[in-house]
Amino acid sequence: MYKNKITQALLLSAGMAVAATSFSTLAADVPAGVKLAAKQELVRGNGTEVESLDPQKVSGVPESNVLRDLLEGLVNQDGNGALVGGVAESWETKDNKTWIFHFRKDAKWSNGDPVVAEDFVYTWRRLADPKTGSPYASYLEMTTMANAGDIILGKKSPETLGVEAVDKHTLKVTLDKPVPYFASMTVHTSLKPVNKKVVESLGDKWTSPANYVGNGAYTLDKWVVNERIVLARSETYWDNDKTVLNQVTYLPIENQVAEMNRFLAGEVDVTYEMPNEHFKRLVKEYPEDVKVTPYLCSYYYEFNTTRAPFDNEDVRKALSYAIDRDVIAKFIVGKGETPAYNFTPLATNGLDVDMPQYSELSQKERVAKAKELLAKAGYGSDNPLKFDLLYNTSENHKKVAVAIASMWKKSLGVTAVLENQEWKSYLDTKRQGDFDVSRAGWCGDYNEASTFLAILRDGHSQNYPKYSSKSYDAQLDKALAAASDADRSAAYKGAEALLAKDMPIMPIYHYVNARLVNPKLGGYPEKNPEDNIFSKDMYIIAD
Repeated sequence: MYKNKITQALLLSAGMAVAATSFSTLAADVPAGVKLAAKQELVRGNGTEVESLDPQKVSGVPESNVLRDLLEGLVNQDGNGALVGGVAESWETKDNKTWIFHFRKDAKWSNGDPVVAEDFVYTWRRLADPKTGSPYASYLEMTTMANAGDIILGKKSPETLGVEAVDKHTLKVTLDKPVPYFASMTVHTSLKPVNKKVVESLGDKWTSPANYVGNGAYTLDKWVVNERIVLARSETYWDNDKTVLNQVTYLPIENQVAEMNRFLAGEVDVTYEMPNEHFKRLVKEYPEDVKVTPYLCSYYYEFNTTRAPFDNEDVRKALSYAIDRDVIAKFIVGKGETPAYNFTPLATNGLDVDMPQYSELSQKERVAKAKELLAKAGYGSDNPLKFDLLYNTSENHKKVAVAIASMWKKSLGVTAVLENQEWKSYLDTKRQGDFDVSRAGWCGDYNEASTFLAILRDGHSQNYPKYSSKSYDAQLDKALAAASDADRSAAYKGAEALLAKDMPIMPIYHYVNARLVNPKLGGYPEKNPEDNIFSKDMYIIAD
C-alpha cells in the first residue's frame, strides 16, 4: 500500500504495478486559522457555451470543467495532479492488465440511488457503442480495454467490453495489454458515470436542469444557454460535509477583454484565460491576481490531409516552416509559452524527443526551404495558393491566426482566408472534415505521451487531419508493448519523428495556463499540470 499520493503518481507513470492503493479524497482542506467568508459562491469564466453536459458526448475543456463538478469518476486528482479516491476508495492490480476498483458504500446519485459498479459498466459500454456516436469513443481503445476497438467499429457487442461488476461495490476491468497508468486514465470526463435509469427514460432530455442526475459534489440548478450555468451544492454527495462552496456559476465568455473587465469589476473569481495584449500590464498592476501555472497542452494547426493540396506533404511542410514560432510565442501570446517543433509538451512524463532538423535552422533559412517545397508542389507567383483557415471564436485565437496568415502572405505569397465559428459549429465542422486548415489545441487527459500521440492514430475519433500512417501506428503499438520505460520512450521518439516528417499538423507552441484568480479563493490548484480543478476542494476566504 502506498499512502503517499505523489509516490503513487510516480509509480504509475514509471510503469510499476500497484497493489491495494487506498486514499481518502482531498475535499476542501481549510488550513487552521483561516476565516471563511459568509458567502461561499464562486463565479468562473468558461470560455464558451458548452456543447453538452453528457460526459459521453463531449470533447472540450469547457464541458469538462463543469462535468468535473457534476459527476465523479472512479478516481480524482489533488492540487499536484496526484491520484486521490473518487467513487473508488481503493484499487489494485498485480499485472497492469486486470484492475479491481473497490467502491465506497456511501456514494450516491443526486436522486438518492446508490452509485454501484453496474453504473460504470453501463456507462463505458455506452461510450464504446457506435449508436452513441461519442467523439471520445477512441479513448476506451487507448486504454486497451478488452474488445473496445471491435465494439467501436461495430464488430462486437458492447456487452463484450472488458468491464464487469463483480458485485455492487467491486468493478473489474480487463485490458488487452498492460497499461501501468490505467488508474490515471479513469480521471477523464468520458469515463464519468451516468445514471442508466434516467438516461434511458429521458433520452437527450436528461441533461436539462429539471432532469439532471449526477453523483458529483454539485447539482445542476440553472442552465441559461449563452448566459450561465449555475450549480448548487449536492446534499447527497458522500463527502458533502467537507464541501465549502455552496454555489458555482460558469459564464460562457468568449471575449477575453470582456472577461478581464468583469474580473476587475469583481463579477468573476476565476477567468478562463487572459487577453494576450494585457498580460504584462496585469502582471505589473495586479500581481496577486495573475496565476501562471504548468499546463500539458499543445497549440497547433491541423491539415485536412484528404483534401488537395494538403494531401501533399511538401505543401504541409512549406506552411509549417514559414511560421515564425518565436514571434508567436513571445509576442503574440507572450505569457511564458514556448515555441513548439513537436506535438507532445516536453514536460510530459517519459518523453524524450529529437528536435526535427528544421527547428535548428534560422527563420530565414526555413522560409527559403518553404519556398522550395511550395514551388515543387506547383505553387508560386503564377499559381498562388489560397485556402480557408478555421478557428473557434476567440480574440486570442484570432490574433494568432492573423499573425500566421500575415507570415504566409509576406514570405510565401499564400492567402489564408480566416473563418471563425462558434464552438459547437467549429467542432461539428471538424468532425465532418469540412475544412482546409484548422486551429487546434490538445490538453493531456493523463500525464503520459500517449494521450497526445494516440489521437493521430489511423481511425482515432479525434484524428481530424485524417492522418494515416502504418509506420506511425506501429510506433504506438511498440510503446504499448514496451517492456521498459526506455523502450516506450524510444517508440514515442520514433512517433514524433514521423510527425515531423509527414507534418499532418503544425505544432506552434506549448501552453502555460495563465488566468486571473481572486486571491481570496483558497484551495486553487497551482501545480496540477492537467488543470483539473474541482470546486469541492476550494473555498472563499473572508476579507
